[in-house]
Amino acid sequence: MAIVIDDLGNDPREARRTVALPGPLTVAVLPHTPQAHNAALWAHQRGHEVMLHLPMEADNGHDPGPGAILRHMTEYETRDTVREALASVPYVRGVNNHMGSRLSREAHHLAWVMAEVSHTDPALYFVDSRTHAQTLVRHVSTWAGLPSTQRDVFLDAKPHDADFVRKQVKRLSQLARLRGYALGIGHPYPATLEVLEAMLPELEAQGIRLVTVSDYLTRKQEVKQWHASLSPSPTAARNSKPSR
Repeated sequence: MAIVIDDLGNDPREARRTVALPGPLTVAVLPHTPQAHNAALWAHQRGHEVMLHLPMEADNGHDPGPGAILRHMTEYETRDTVREALASVPYVRGVNNHMGSRLSREAHHLAWVMAEVSHTDPALYFVDSRTHAQTLVRHVSTWAGLPSTQRDVFLDAKPHDADFVRKQVKRLSQLARLRGYALGIGHPYPATLEVLEAMLPELEAQGIRLVTVSDYLTRKQEVKQWHASLSPSPTAARNSKPSR
């Protein structure tokens, strides 16, 4: 099971409390924010993994923040913005989108984003935060040859409701048990951090293994291959049916 904590980079107290969580976690750091470098450094020092939390244009008109990818940008502007965002956060192993309910449906802009990410480092991965049901992020990242996955559960759609967060963490762990893997995204809200501080040791004791996203991508593929090996081929399945 992988857990990503988004939106680090503005508040040092949020960052310090997040990186103190029992890991390994993955933290997604906003580019060009006052504490971006420190948040990434502290996470790296504590053995967590760092992602760039790349701002993208939203449908609702909300400002995604500095370093955002917007629809009016040219290819050069898009790629330059991605390059500068990656350079602003140290120790980056992958990228996920911040907001992006509009931009995540723009195939051309996504292609420019993925091309620049791959050009910077083809080993980087991309996580689709799935902020819109019609997102094209995974489709385009696969086209670009980037390792990719997507969010299964948002942990804190109700930011101040600890009971809701607790139920979502349980839902995530149940999915991991059922399917063999699951990825959740949360934020450094006090309720979220309080629940994770209490529940992560409990989940470990129950046999749920927390991994970074890069490790998750590898293990997810292994689980899929294992499941495939247990499924009979169509020929074998036909031959296994009782004759009539």
